[in-house]
Amino acid sequence: MAPITTSREEFVSLFAWICCQRKSSKSNKTPPYKFVHVLKGVDIYPENLNSKKKFGADDKNEVKNKPAVPKNSLHLDLEKRDLNGNFPKTNKAGSPSDLENVTPKLFSEGEKDAVSPDSLKSSTSLSSEEKQEKLGTLFFSLEYNFEKKAFVVNIKEARGLPAMDEQSMTSDPYIKMTILPEKKHKVKTRVLRKTLDPAFDETFTFYGIPYTQIQELALHFTILSFDRFSRDDIIGEVLIPLAGIELSDGKMLMNREIIKRNVRKSSGRGELLISLCYQSTTNTLTVVVLKARHLPKSDVSGLSDPYVKVNLYHAKKRISKKKTHVKKCTPNAVFNELFVFDIPCEGLEEISVEFLVLDSERGSRNEVIGRLVLGAAAEGTGGEHWKEICDYPRRQIAKWHMLCDG
Repeated sequence: MAPITTSREEFVSLFAWICCQRKSSKSNKTPPYKFVHVLKGVDIYPENLNSKKKFGADDKNEVKNKPAVPKNSLHLDLEKRDLNGNFPKTNKAGSPSDLENVTPKLFSEGEKDAVSPDSLKSSTSLSSEEKQEKLGTLFFSLEYNFEKKAFVVNIKEARGLPAMDEQSMTSDPYIKMTILPEKKHKVKTRVLRKTLDPAFDETFTFYGIPYTQIQELALHFTILSFDRFSRDDIIGEVLIPLAGIELSDGKMLMNREIIKRNVRKSSGRGELLISLCYQSTTNTLTVVVLKARHLPKSDVSGLSDPYVKVNLYHAKKRISKKKTHVKKCTPNAVFNELFVFDIPCEGLEEISVEFLVLDSERGSRNEVIGRLVLGAAAEGTGGEHWKEICDYPRRQIAKWHMLCDG
């Protein structure tokens, strides 16, 4: 058998024929992807692509094998485009039906019947009660001495007080007690340092109170924590009406839960009637505190002992102060007190007058009921009143003003 011999030209022609065959086979196949015009968004080769090889249209078997795509992932379906090749706008917020599908099901169908509105109310009420802060318990005893005609109160102890000092997590408690409604008898215990279970064991005897009057009285205990650098912190209060309590059998031991102090229920702070007169010749300002009305309740007795402090300011610096007499147990006080202030400069541009209505408390710091400022920079009726006395000197002008929070 003769050996097969091939020349170089035959190899070249064979290689060229193979390349042509591969090129013709590639031209008959469909391109694996679609070209989209960048500007117009129109397909260049739409007729060469079948539905299986378009973007966003995978084989059904591949979809079953693939994991579920999360809802917040980006997925574009080219079949949903319009004629210009643009995608429709989607609502970012989502439809209500989508939101319903997204929300997890807290209860199964069997559990929905078991949950009732009453059970939900009870659970919410329990949670609200748990959130309420416990302020402790006050222990005391009451007694009436028929021989001396004296009413005796013994403050024994308090237990479970909250910590008012966040650094040391303790309190410096003491107790103030007032006999209502007249508020003539006011006493307080000593301060016990750094304790949440103070044992006072202090006895207070009130003479001159007939036994027949005991039923008309009430005891008001205020539990406080001493603060050396600022106003003492109020922990809570206890109110004990003595109606129905029989003390003829001897000493009676009692305890009450400490509750949060009842802040003034009145939305307003009352009104104050002020008369002003500016004497330009003598450079003096005459201030007359006339009346106060509709003052809010300062404590559980419903009665206040109001008085007014008058402070004169020059360039935000207090240069003079005055105060009225205390009016006992009235929400509508009549003062009619006149004060004359010397003005250190010409004109009233840098002058202002502050009125503080306070409730007099013997043996403790007086509480501010309301505040009023009259001056050129004051708003509302305060600024209007001040402008009138500047425009009409030597004329006494009186106006009612609403008090604001102190």
